[in-house]
Amino acid sequence: MGRWDMLVGKTYLVRTFGCQMNLHDSERVSGLLDACGCIAVEQAAEADIVVFMTCSVREKADTHLYGEASNLVRLPKAPSGRRVVAVGGCIAQRDGEQLSAHIPNVDVVFGTSAIASLPGLLCDALSCEEGSVFVDTLEEGRDFSCELPSRRAQSFHAWVPIMTGCNNFCTYCIVPYVRGREKSRVFDRVVEECERLSSEGVREITLLGQNVNSYGRDLYGSPRFADLLRAVGQTGVDRIRFTSSNPKDLSAETICAMAETPNVMPHLHLAVQSGSTRVLRAMNRSYTREEYLEVVRKLKLAVPGIALTTDIIVGFPGETEEDFEETLSLVREVGFSSAYTFIYSKRPGTPAAKIDDPTSRETIQGRFDRLAALVEECAFDANQIDLGKSVEVLVEGCSKKDSSVMVGHSPKNQTVLFALPKGVEGDSLVGEMRQVEVEEARTWYLRGRLVDEGRPR
Repeated sequence: MGRWDMLVGKTYLVRTFGCQMNLHDSERVSGLLDACGCIAVEQAAEADIVVFMTCSVREKADTHLYGEASNLVRLPKAPSGRRVVAVGGCIAQRDGEQLSAHIPNVDVVFGTSAIASLPGLLCDALSCEEGSVFVDTLEEGRDFSCELPSRRAQSFHAWVPIMTGCNNFCTYCIVPYVRGREKSRVFDRVVEECERLSSEGVREITLLGQNVNSYGRDLYGSPRFADLLRAVGQTGVDRIRFTSSNPKDLSAETICAMAETPNVMPHLHLAVQSGSTRVLRAMNRSYTREEYLEVVRKLKLAVPGIALTTDIIVGFPGETEEDFEETLSLVREVGFSSAYTFIYSKRPGTPAAKIDDPTSRETIQGRFDRLAALVEECAFDANQIDLGKSVEVLVEGCSKKDSSVMVGHSPKNQTVLFALPKGVEGDSLVGEMRQVEVEEARTWYLRGRLVDEGRPR
């Protein structure tokens, strides 16, 4: 019997928590299990194998994982009679075998660099009595697992990792400890993958990394992200996006490449985290409030109409009311299209976790609510700019609430809704570029009418 033959016919479910890198890792896990003859299912009760792909950025992710894993114990027996529970991603990399203290029913733990080892670990677990835990969190000496098969969630969109790890060591962040140091993929390999995806009909590619602006520094001595953007722009793909982007490394060359490469979309997620230079220094963000605003000024000058989104932490240890007011004023000045706002979450092992903070939870929650209200106001104002205009939409599918309404995204990454034309099947529009005239602009979406029913692109 072959090494992985015992996986043939086993059903599996992958549950994903966290960032875009985790989403792509989950696609590779699914593709790998498909290649082993496993069968995807939609409910945990139907699964012989349940894989959790985890995030460790906030404490809530740990709690979510422990709850979901413990719920499996109460399910009926797996179809094959044995249910194997595997945990991958950042929590797996961080905790290793110690994860079994929180999840007694875990069978397999595989780290962020060990996706390719998953089939073997699953076979080991299936070959042994329940209670054994098989672990692989080795990082050193491993190449990118990008060559693994991948089952993409959307045929028209693909994630393309260009690097992994981070060298920045923000004082609140666990990522450098679980993803390791920056490690870039070879330039030509990235371009070749994008060329292949474009030839297969992929319309939109998102380049992934913990800090894409540093891409290539470890391989070539200096960042080559601007060169990469231009090269991917020549592959024929319709849309290019990228994330994540650290403001301190967003160079003039990259901004120029964004402006000069037509298929790079006019949207950038540029995490600020705080509007206070004092707090930014305590976070080890390596830029000031003024430097961030200068980067924004250059972006808006080079790419007129660009939509900017961000991340903001409220309640970082020692944040004062004055610090918070500076964050509010920065949000107003930039006019973000949206923002992911978080209350600071202490992560054991990070420098910030050692800082005592006398600020009450009530005060922090009040600041968070004020920030959320301002972000909504800015998002609403940003969407009004496109009211009455025609925007190009990459159609993604039917609305979950109404099958007669189609959903897609604009170049600025706005959610756009439009009614399905009479006599047209929704599936026939998926993956197409269509023009939609915006008739309604709300805080979190645009709604309009299709104006090019007979002209798919």
